[in-house]
Amino acid sequence: MNGYFGIDPKLERGSSKLRLSIVIIGVAILLVFAIGIGIIHVSNNRLSRVLTDFTQALEDREYSKALRIYREIHESIVRVNPDRQQSVQLEKQVLSDIESVVQQRVTRIMTQIRYERYVPSADDRAFLEGLEELTGARLSTWLDDLAREYLLGSIEKPTIVFIFDQISDYSNVSATTGQLKNELSAIELFRGDVQLAENYFSQKNYIEAAKQYEYILSMADGYVMNFSEARLATLKEEMYDPIMKQTEQLIENFNYYTAEEILSEMIRIFPDDARVQNKLLEATSNTSLLEPYVGSVEVICVKPLIADEEVAFSSSVSSSVDAYNLTRDEFSSILESLYDKNYVLVNPEDMVDLTNPIVLQDRALYVPQGKKPLVIILENFNYSAYQMGQGFCSRLVINDQNQVSGEFVNISGQTVISRTAEAIGILDAFVEEHPDFSYNGQKGIISFSGYESVFGYIIHEDQIDDRNNALTAVGQPTISLSNQEILDNQNKVINIISRLNTTGWVFASSTYGYINANSCEQETIENDTQKWINQISPIVGPVNILVYPNGDFIKGSDPRCVYLKNNGFRIFFGVGPTPYYIYGDNYLYFDRAVLNGDTIRNVDYSRLFDAKTVYDENRKIPF
Repeated sequence: MNGYFGIDPKLERGSSKLRLSIVIIGVAILLVFAIGIGIIHVSNNRLSRVLTDFTQALEDREYSKALRIYREIHESIVRVNPDRQQSVQLEKQVLSDIESVVQQRVTRIMTQIRYERYVPSADDRAFLEGLEELTGARLSTWLDDLAREYLLGSIEKPTIVFIFDQISDYSNVSATTGQLKNELSAIELFRGDVQLAENYFSQKNYIEAAKQYEYILSMADGYVMNFSEARLATLKEEMYDPIMKQTEQLIENFNYYTAEEILSEMIRIFPDDARVQNKLLEATSNTSLLEPYVGSVEVICVKPLIADEEVAFSSSVSSSVDAYNLTRDEFSSILESLYDKNYVLVNPEDMVDLTNPIVLQDRALYVPQGKKPLVIILENFNYSAYQMGQGFCSRLVINDQNQVSGEFVNISGQTVISRTAEAIGILDAFVEEHPDFSYNGQKGIISFSGYESVFGYIIHEDQIDDRNNALTAVGQPTISLSNQEILDNQNKVINIISRLNTTGWVFASSTYGYINANSCEQETIENDTQKWINQISPIVGPVNILVYPNGDFIKGSDPRCVYLKNNGFRIFFGVGPTPYYIYGDNYLYFDRAVLNGDTIRNVDYSRLFDAKTVYDENRKIPF
């Protein structure tokens, strides 16, 4: 029979038992929860008293009691398995608070000892010794740090000796620092050597730093040895990648001799490293025995090349183009002849030591055995508007292969970008094909003035008037540039300069206004030089070389030349058909042989090339 609500009484009785069981379980859970809460509450109260009791023990100078409290809380944490450390977070916080209280007092005492010559009181000593490992670890670390400071020169002997005299005999540090105190004399002995190594290290002069630490390790033991071993290990880790990238770039740009020198040091530091071994083999495979060179140094000079002969040699173009410039084919043929005659490209800056600004020291010039030195100057690479429509490049650009190239408009009116349109790209490509034509990746010197532009780009507002005057003279419309456009041009020139510098080119001034220097008064020289320094140097960087326009040189003792030398120009190039150089008072002077259509026809350069062979048959004037 069903119950009042239509439920079977048997089921009703079973349901009552179920409800009773649920109630009992619920009560049990609540009881357990309450007990847990109580335990946590008791535990939290206990932990909150720990810090209070510890602090009180310190105030009462009961350091053994304070140490016992510290050890008990520390042990309660250590006993817990690593996977249950979350359950002792409160204990860890209390431990941290205890350590913080102690460290504050320890730090105060250490500061007083170091900077106030404080002799610890009996209570401070009892505190520092009585807390044993709680203070001992901090004191030991401090004394070790002081020894490091002493070695590195940031603390002096009387101070560190005083500190060690106060602390090193404490029972909780004497075992670890007694030996360190005895080593202070040895540390003093190596201070200068270690500081020199660290100075190299901080300047990223890694090779010298490594050599210095290796020297120290060959002599030292104890603390200095351990310190130096650790620093050398850090040094090796830091130096490896940047130096290997540097040497790989050097090899890429044919600087084999410099790469070989660096890698020879690297193989000593990393004797089993395959990357170092392979790169050293690549470098040494492209170097020869060097020998000091005694004799004349050939210097040849060309102006921007004729990029389009159809335009340059047409009847409408001035005969001065034929007279003053070479064609691309002529320049290439001259390079072939120079290579066949065992010339090698060198940097004239290798012949001098410019470290002292008032005294130039000569240095021996080294070249590969059997080679003769050659300097190539590319002069006045400004690309004046006066040259527009005459078959020359209008500017330099960087092509999509990251190569410096010339840009010109051909006879059909098309804009052409070509690496071989200008002497820079032709010489770059020639060295790629004949790496032994260059000593250590050297290419040549590129000179320019500040007149109108640099590399075809207006980089200062002062150049706009000169540019417009030239444009008007050749029947072209004038231009105006915003500050942003000038800034964009500056960045383009900076990028070109950076690429050229990376690939072995150096730079020179041809004065700001491309002036005949010896015909100018002192004031003109000074004004011209200041315009170069203010407008051009910030973009292209400092230069040491001055290529006198038209060879109009100033004697070294002349006050005008003294002014130039005082402003950084100390290597000068005049003009002369035969090789000549001389060291003077704080300068080095060369004659340069100018190569163009007129000189090929009229000057004997047979020591360099056969004029008839290199002469371009497309010229209007036959050979």
